Amino acid sequence: MIDRLLQLRQATEEAVRKVNDIEALNEIKVKVLGRKGELTNLLRGLKDLSGESKVEAGKTANDIKNILENMIEEKASDIKTREMERKLLEERIDVSLPGLPLQTGGLHPISRVTREIQNIFIGMGFAVAEGPEIESDYYNFAALNVPKDHPARDMQDTFYISEDILLRTHTSPVQVRTMEKVAPQIPVKIIVPGKVYRKDDDATHSPMFNQVEGLVIDEHITFGDLKGTLMMFAHQIFGEDVKVRYRPSFFPFTEPSAEMDISCVICKGDGCRVCSHTGWLEILGAGMVHPQVLINGGYDPEKVSGFAFGMGIERIAMLKYGINDLRLFFDNDKRFLTQF
Repeated sequence: MIDRLLQLRQATEEAVRKVNDIEALNEIKVKVLGRKGELTNLLRGLKDLSGESKVEAGKTANDIKNILENMIEEKASDIKTREMERKLLEERIDVSLPGLPLQTGGLHPISRVTREIQNIFIGMGFAVAEGPEIESDYYNFAALNVPKDHPARDMQDTFYISEDILLRTHTSPVQVRTMEKVAPQIPVKIIVPGKVYRKDDDATHSPMFNQVEGLVIDEHITFGDLKGTLMMFAHQIFGEDVKVRYRPSFFPFTEPSAEMDISCVICKGDGCRVCSHTGWLEILGAGMVHPQVLINGGYDPEKVSGFAFGMGIERIAMLKYGINDLRLFFDNDKRFLTQF
């Protein structure tokens, strides 16, 4: 019995010394020391031994069991340590190397130009107002002196949700909404940036675009105040050397009305393909607030007057950055956007 126990110890120790992974070591442990292992099977023969032989064999078996358990535990610890060292070696990083630069975002060119326009007018004493993009027919058209079946509605064909609810075609509805809230207080000086919607889609038009509306109401406001305000804006956004001119136009909610042009920012007024060789570029529409619009907003046109203007932010951005296709603003192409 003792010889067989010693042989088992020797064979197990040799097997443990050769093994190099935990799974194989566990197999040896189960094979030798498990409930149905070789050592357990040998101990079943103790019942056949005499008194002293039985005691000696039992003691030897217990010693061998302890020796093998300690050896297997030490081997397991050694394998785990070597495995950890291997992983650390493979997964190590050189902390002395420079880190990867973080990619930082930036403002979209439309947001950038919107903020620049806002800051210019805020510097002139204007407040920023907002209004709903889903608008009623009354505020979008009727309150602005554009009754049903008026031909001017054809120029602003839009997306209707119901017969009287639509996506606003301009930011002008906020004019009347603001007047209703504050009338008859004066002065009123607001700009209204926001999204508007029309059924257009080509290189210079989009079904959704951004506008900035402006409104001033006070006593003794004249067309000269309008010209001075917009000239200061043009000089600050495009540069002091830009020239400005006004052409007669028609808007139902202003009278008189005008289109404002600036000297071409590409050719400096000499004439080029961008300005159709005229030397001028249209940037906005403006005029004196129509008396009926003042009445609809709660003001007496005999006591106060005002001017209003509206411009497309994409139009300003295209001229400012020399962009020839409005759709580039909405394609979400990083190669385009990272230039700003």
